Amino acid sequence: MRDSLSTRQTNQRRKKEHLHIALNADVSSGLSTGLEDYRFIHRALPEIDLADVDTSARLFGRRLNAPIVISPMVGGIDEATVINRNLAQAAQELGLAMGVGSQRCSIDERETCRTYRVRDLAPDILLFANLGAVQLKYGYTIVQCQQAVDMIGADALVLHINPLQEALQRDGNTAFGGLLAKIEQVCRALSVPVIVKEVGFGISEDVATKLVEAGVAGIDVAGAGGTSFSRVESLRDERVSGAASDGFSSWGIPTAESLRMVRRAAPVLPVIASGGIRTGVDVAKAIAIGADAAGIATPLLKAASVSAEEVLSLLRSIVNELRISMFCVGAASIGTLRDSPFLVRK
Repeated sequence: MRDSLSTRQTNQRRKKEHLHIALNADVSSGLSTGLEDYRFIHRALPEIDLADVDTSARLFGRRLNAPIVISPMVGGIDEATVINRNLAQAAQELGLAMGVGSQRCSIDERETCRTYRVRDLAPDILLFANLGAVQLKYGYTIVQCQQAVDMIGADALVLHINPLQEALQRDGNTAFGGLLAKIEQVCRALSVPVIVKEVGFGISEDVATKLVEAGVAGIDVAGAGGTSFSRVESLRDERVSGAASDGFSSWGIPTAESLRMVRRAAPVLPVIASGGIRTGVDVAKAIAIGADAAGIATPLLKAASVSAEEVLSLLRSIVNELRISMFCVGAASIGTLRDSPFLVRK
């Protein structure tokens, strides 16, 4: 199961390339999130005070000051250490949730564990560990999943699913046959909740139904409209540049559509909407459509590469936009925003 030295070096190089591309290139999807198809009905008499608007929410039994998750992004390389710690510092100060990037390399290279560890800075946050689900077809078991959780003191495990990204990588891990049964085994045995997340191409209603039956504790739709990993891979590897740029540049289910699909399949399960979420209004729309929280990645990655203060400034702005959105539709709480007809399709 242990990677060879050459494979580990390749994984390290790929992570560095992914990070460099995400920070410096235009890797946005050819699709939009679909959130622009919705608008709020402005309420000129909201009949509440702005000061009374409560943005707090609960996710996996934990209270958040706002329904925002810092989505999993990086780990395993030196640059990730500072980025993750800047993100964690902001999450702790603002009372938000956070996930770390894929911990695959740290299972075999224990010295890289430090790039993921943030509990000393963020003892109180809802923290997600992260592994690629497909690794369950390449020798990983409940043992490695528990290691990932214990390594960072996580409250839950994200298993990300990324068939298109793997198919576009040279020597990608594409043995997805029978993976659902492996996911179910982890869900039944792991000590913490298991969340399944796409990486930017969305989750359909039938897949969500199967995941619910498998026992997942939550789903992150990670729809199309934000960062496109087909574009990332096309810039990283010339072998796939034509196919990724042309055939797959507009591949996937837009975030808003995927959210509606997943919510129909999982009416009571915690659902996170990510994929192109950029503003507090986006967060408000996602909640009104049916999400329990919204995940944000690329804008925070760029801020975290600068400083924790940059992350805090951006997140404060997003939370403030969410609060004002709620005020201007007369929703004093997240529950009211989710359950009321404030959002209409254009």
